[in-house]
Amino acid sequence: MTNKQQNRPPGSEYEGKAFTFQQIQESVYMAVGTGNLVVASNGAIVINDDNVLVVDSHISPASAWALREEMKEITDKPLRYVVNTHFHFDHCHGNQIYGPDVEIISHEFTRDMIVAGESNKGKTYTTMMAGLPQTISDLKAQVSATTDQAERAELERQLQIQQNYAVAADSVEPTPPTITLTDQLSLFGGDREIRMIHLGRAHTGGDVVVHLPGERIVITGDLIVDGTPYMGDGYLTEWIGTLDNLRELDFDVILPGHGQPLHGKSQIDNLQAYISDLLSKITDAHAAGTPAEDAAQSIDMMAHAGNFPGIVEVGVSPAAVERAYELFDQGN
Repeated sequence: MTNKQQNRPPGSEYEGKAFTFQQIQESVYMAVGTGNLVVASNGAIVINDDNVLVVDSHISPASAWALREEMKEITDKPLRYVVNTHFHFDHCHGNQIYGPDVEIISHEFTRDMIVAGESNKGKTYTTMMAGLPQTISDLKAQVSATTDQAERAELERQLQIQQNYAVAADSVEPTPPTITLTDQLSLFGGDREIRMIHLGRAHTGGDVVVHLPGERIVITGDLIVDGTPYMGDGYLTEWIGTLDNLRELDFDVILPGHGQPLHGKSQIDNLQAYISDLLSKITDAHAAGTPAEDAAQSIDMMAHAGNFPGIVEVGVSPAAVERAYELFDQGN
């Protein structure tokens, strides 16, 4: 049935549930979108003795609101802390729904980027949002063209979800964190320690991982994901070393910003091998004077398809190559 709660932000009308909650341990959950509402990134919920900490506020006030409402199914404790793992819009654009009783924690770089407007006007945002109007237009055309009733119903559902997200995106007022860290910040509650740690530059200049040493869990944002991460704001020459620092932490489970939970540390090795190979090929292309767009089309990473099934053809994201060229030209 339709979700009916009051005082909801724009774009938060949806059918069914927005999230499923995967229980990782007794008081730790990963929140994964169902597709009924655009949420984009995973979240994590850490239920403490007296309060709750949530990792990442998703892509809009609507998605953050939906998480806050739906997590009442698993706890009645008050939300007290939110961690932004980095400044990308799909991880921090829900910040504005939280009142003064909720502290938002991030690296100082992340706060600076949000204050500067980079979460909703930078190249990552504009690149990823550019296709939304066309997606809506295409879905409208498909709805008009189909004569199959079941297909029409599904297309209309997808259209409503995308139109809903467009409304939600328009309501965003980027809201910066209230507490920042440079290297590490720990919260203590009962027997639990929650560590927010900056291990080095990688996906962005201010990645924060949340480490639960007692539970042997690390929540990584997009520093490491279930697949190949977006690299358009990354630091490819530093990412491998930052992953070395991640490996030094004691954990058995990774809760990534996208995809399913990862067990053990093998994905660190896989991603390091991928980045090393990619960096080598981009370096060669840059030295040869190959335009970034041409290099992106020709770089062959198929050798890594066994570890990253999303690799299905030759070519990589132009954003990764453009970012690497930018850093090379700056002497980084």
